Amino acid sequence: MILVLRALGVGDLAAGVPALRALRAAFPDRTLALAAPAWLTPLIELIGGVDRIVATDGLATPPVVPAPELAVNLHGSGPESHRLLQALRPARMWAFANAGAGHLDGPTWAEEEHEVRRWCRLLSHYDVRADPGDLSLAVPGVDGPRGVTIVHPGAKSPARRWPHFAAVARKLAERGQDVVVTGSAGERDLALTVARDAGLPPTAVLAGDTGLDELAALVAHARLLVSGDTGIAHLATAYRTPSVVLFGPVPPRRWGPPPDRAYHRAIWHGTRAERGDTMDPGVHPALLRVSVDEVLAAADEAEKARHAFAA
Repeated sequence: MILVLRALGVGDLAAGVPALRALRAAFPDRTLALAAPAWLTPLIELIGGVDRIVATDGLATPPVVPAPELAVNLHGSGPESHRLLQALRPARMWAFANAGAGHLDGPTWAEEEHEVRRWCRLLSHYDVRADPGDLSLAVPGVDGPRGVTIVHPGAKSPARRWPHFAAVARKLAERGQDVVVTGSAGERDLALTVARDAGLPPTAVLAGDTGLDELAALVAHARLLVSGDTGIAHLATAYRTPSVVLFGPVPPRRWGPPPDRAYHRAIWHGTRAERGDTMDPGVHPALLRVSVDEVLAAADEAEKARHAFAA
């Protein structure tokens, strides 16, 4: 069995897709198990090639599995994640070098590296080639709205919540676009506020009403996504849905969409990367420099670029 650790969230899973597919291709006759949160199962099934999901939420408890032939750390640079896998006594472990965990044969961690390329480089160190552009997901076969414009105001940390999504939603609706507001169940109040301030009816609020497969289908069939740097932006990348993603405090060079796809527009007005998921109150200054007009112009550019690509 090949056991891969990636016990994180939606965006993290999406960023690890090229590495997971490369491992599948490198070990076609082995069971490929992914240690990840069970709630991600609907998205994991859209990747293809994962034989087993081992429910693992964070690093508090090691996965309950027999000793794997190979353990691959796609979670972090350690030492906690390294030690969690070492506790399983794998025959081999592929991971970034970490002296504190006694793992020295891996490549050196590069803090400013893009998250997708990071894991591709890890595998290349062990002579497994991964394509960083292999980011697509299967489209779920579920019913739902098509052709909508998605505005997603929420994010894990307050620092990444731009305060002007309602103004953008109002302008896009005035242009005749069918605007919906998405988010988690915990973000429903925020989504209702954005919809109200945008002049949208409560029925436009889908926050808390979509499972992961329904959200993926919504994005796959959407006209446009406008969001902060959060998991849904990676779904837009996976489905080549035009998107405008607002970054701060972490720049797009670390988590952004592929720069060669003009129909994904990343907006960043920061000067340096900072820790992203601080729970301190206040929006990051890089986001506060983003204007409504700038977002609307980027939305126009993204849609035009997607039409040109499809032509």
